[in-house]
This record gives sequence, C-alpha cells and structure tokens, in this order.
Amino acid sequence: MLISLTRRAVLAAAASLLALPATAQDAPLQVAGIYTVPVEQQWVSRIHQAALAAQDAGQIEYTFSENVSNTDYARVMREYAEGGNDLIIGEIFAVEDEAREVAADYPETAFLMGSSFLHDPALPNLAVFDNYIQDASYLTGLIAGAMTESNNIGMVGGFPIPEVNRLMHAFMAGARETNPEVEFQVAFIGSWFDPPKAKETAFAMIENGADMLYAERFGVSDAAQERGLLAIGNVIDTQADYPETVVASAIWHFEPTLQAAIAAVNDGSFTADNYGVYSYMKEGGSSLAPLGTFEGRVPEETMALVREREAAIKAGEFEVEIDDSEPVSN
Repeated sequence: MLISLTRRAVLAAAASLLALPATAQDAPLQVAGIYTVPVEQQWVSRIHQAALAAQDAGQIEYTFSENVSNTDYARVMREYAEGGNDLIIGEIFAVEDEAREVAADYPETAFLMGSSFLHDPALPNLAVFDNYIQDASYLTGLIAGAMTESNNIGMVGGFPIPEVNRLMHAFMAGARETNPEVEFQVAFIGSWFDPPKAKETAFAMIENGADMLYAERFGVSDAAQERGLLAIGNVIDTQADYPETVVASAIWHFEPTLQAAIAAVNDGSFTADNYGVYSYMKEGGSSLAPLGTFEGRVPEETMALVREREAAIKAGEFEVEIDDSEPVSN
C-alpha cells in the first residue's frame, strides 16, 4: 500500500540522496518532461532547470519534449510511459481529463503534473503541483506600491486560471498595503507565449496612465523599457536583461518540488498528493530576486517592511492570502 510522506521527511530524504556519492545511490531515475511551450518560457524554464540540475547531480536521466500541442499531449504521455520512464513531469492545465486517463493506464509510472485541480486519491500514481509563489509576489507588490508615481499599475497575464490569479491578487494586496491609493488595470492575452500581444496590451495600459507594469508574461517588460517605465517580474529573474526597468521579481524554485518527487519514487512512497506546498517560501520554493541595479533606489522604509514580512513568512508567522478568483481592473 502506498503511503504519503510528510514534507519534512521527503525533503530530508532528498537531502540525504544529494549527500551520497554517485556510486552509493540507486540507479538514476528515468524522467521525462512534456511541455506545451518552449523550455525558455518562464514557468516551464523553472521545471526544466530543476530537472537539468538533478541530472547533473546523477539523480536522474532526463529527456523532454517541448511545444507539444494539447491535442497531442496524451499521445506523448503514452509514449514516454511505454518507454519505461519512472517519472513523467509536465503541465496538464488544458488536458486534465485526457492526462488522467493516460495515468490510469500506467499505474507503475509516477506522474507529477502542473494542474489547476487537486489530486485524486483514486488515481494514486498522479500527483499535482502549481507554482504557489504568492509569498514572493506579495513582497514585490509592497515594492511596486511604493515605486509608482501615477498610482496606476498595469497587469498583463496569460489566462485567468488559479495559478495566475493568486499571484496577481497577492501582488495587488502588497501594493495596496504600501499605497492605499493605487489602482490596477488587469488584462489577459489568452496565450502562454505571445510576447508581441503582451507588449501591445502593456502599451495600451501605459497610454491609459500606468507607470508600473506587472509582467506575468514575456513582452511586458519590453514595453516598459521602451517607454522608460518600471516593471515587476514573475517566476524568473530578468533584472540583468532590463537593468533600468525591472525593479523586483518573484522567483519560483521548482527544485524542492522535484526533489520531493524523486525521493518518493526512489523509496516507493509516491502517491496522489498536492506538491504545490513545496512552492511556498518557507519550503524554499520561492524567493524575492535581488534588486540588482535598484538596490538603494527603493525607499528604505519599504525595504524594511519587505524584510520584516519575508522573515515572518519564512517563520510561519505571516500568511499571504491565496485568492484564486479572477482579478479585475478597478
């Protein structure tokens, strides 16, 4: 019978695996990744990076497919399962039913999939995750609220699904805390990877008074840079690419999530579970990126509050609200 480890036990097991010399570990797990966008895309890049790190550490042998269409996703899942992979990772937001049917056909294969829905105990070999980085998003909101001069922030997202909505709401809550007068323009472009469309949407918000942009998608920071305005990054750190534009970014670290899954597959305890908890800041799954060129340019009283809140979040003394409802302009 499969059992679910506690988070602390799983992370401890993962840490012990890393500490062992390669010759003392089990044979590397065969891991396959299936992605509907290029691996350069923000969200997927974090999964891909964590998998490459695990491969470099000798824990896994990793292969992947990118730009897989939704209509082809189930077929690729089957091919990787038939190929003998121990663990398959990916994102099934648009193919929930089909993906779960495939997982049911391969009970000996572990599936760890990004999903807007929770795990199903009746399907014990499929666990779900999402990037619950609302903690870091809230911290960037504190900074944005203090840095806007027009009190008008534009927010461009991909789709209004829980994974996006919760980050936007956390950001908005932080911005309101340091600037109760701030207002938001919110729009979704209907794509996970369409930088030109995101850029044009951002330009429209700038024309409507925004002097700060929340860049949930690629293309938004380009618009801010061209107009000499500021932006807040999401999931990855792009400060080096936009040194006079991106003030702060909420970073997702997929490593704790993947390490938990690797440990569970190795000891036979992998089962249906919600791996989204490993994205929490207190679990090491998210962080506030270094300010880089904006170090010293954010008001000190704001940074003092950021440091205070960050410490409280990590200590479990402050909880950022999770709101998965669709955000709207005000």
